Amino acid sequence: MGRVLGFDVGAKRIGVAETDDLQLIASPVDALSWEDVWVWLAAYLEAHDVETAVVGLAYDLRQRMSDGEPFAQRFAHQLQRKFPELDVQRYDERLTSVMAQQSLIQAGAPKKVRSRKGEIDKISAVLILQSYLQRKKISS
Repeated sequence: MGRVLGFDVGAKRIGVAETDDLQLIASPVDALSWEDVWVWLAAYLEAHDVETAVVGLAYDLRQRMSDGEPFAQRFAHQLQRKFPELDVQRYDERLTSVMAQQSLIQAGAPKKVRSRKGEIDKISAVLILQSYLQRKKISS
């Protein structure tokens, strides 16, 4: 069983999360620029067995495409093209940024940390990935 990577894609940064080898726990990895993510990903895939990449599906509560969805679509397409061995899945990311902000507040993170967009992106990627894992477990 390989790892699963989760991505919260935005216009400037991409939050990245990963599972352990047993696909039980999602953990934050980093928030990378569009330019850096491809180099990082190639190195990561060389070092780890990864079977699935989960890219957030950016729709609002009314099922309309959000402003971030074109970036997520572009990233998912490029990911599949550059790494055809990966199973690229799209997964609902509604409200993950709000939940990420709330989780940082509840964890007692200082305002300086909570204001860093990269921190929100990483936590959002974890939330997307953890939700995907839970749904996959229920479906099995």
